[in-house]
Amino acid sequence: MIKIEFDKENNKSVAYDNNTQIGECVFIEEEANWNITHTEVSNLYQGQGIARRLVECVIENAKKYNKKVIADCSYAKRIVE
Repeated sequence: MIKIEFDKENNKSVAYDNNTQIGECVFIEEEANWNITHTEVSNLYQGQGIARRLVECVIENAKKYNKKVIADCSYAKRIVE
């Protein structure tokens, strides 16, 4: 079972398979924006929608903190726009 967790302290969402980290979506806090700079999923887990779930986790949490999401990461940019 793949679990997605939000790690506000380290500015990222993280995907786990049991206790093994298999992906992350990293953002930089820039005043009113959260800028997603990097999204990555382990090769063994690609094609399962995990990267999308990681980006959506950041977007969902940005709403809670009244932040706008922008993306320098090319993958995340497609989801944000």
